Amino acid sequence: MTLVVLIASVANNLKMNKDYLQKFAKNLKRLRKEKGFTQDDLASEGISRSMVSLIEIAKTDLTVSKVKLLADTLGVHPRDLFDFE
Repeated sequence: MTLVVLIASVANNLKMNKDYLQKFAKNLKRLRKEKGFTQDDLASEGISRSMVSLIEIAKTDLTVSKVKLLADTLGVHPRDLFDFE
């Protein structure tokens, strides 16, 4: 079962919209720096510092749950993370 999830995850990453993810990544990094947070500060039980790094360089896609975790940690509404267009 884990293998199936891993394969699905890899397949989804191959199809992700790089331009959109880059905009999201840039906005996340901007908000993080405005709040004076490090990537370690954004890390939590549900998201690692290395995952934060991958998100900020647009090398991975993320789930709605991870968007919510990031927003809560930053003290912003999840929609603020998508306010880049």
